[in-house]
Amino acid sequence: MASQHGTSNRGFASMDPAKQREIASKGGRSVPPEQRSFSKNHELASQAGRKGGEASHGGGRKRNPVPPAPGTPQ
Repeated sequence: MASQHGTSNRGFASMDPAKQREIASKGGRSVPPEQRSFSKNHELASQAGRKGGEASHGGGRKRNPVPPAPGTPQ
């Protein structure tokens, strides 16, 4: 149920800071170091980052190119 101030008492942000730290610290320990593929293969990490950048339209691609003005040679 929501509090008087219109904010929820559910979710990560509403938790006690100590509880947040406890949960967040588990994320770094979820996979053993020997199974972390990016830590072993720099090229694989680079490819994944490049792919993510392209998917987010960050790879130098313009989303809304400006058309040339009428009568302007191309």
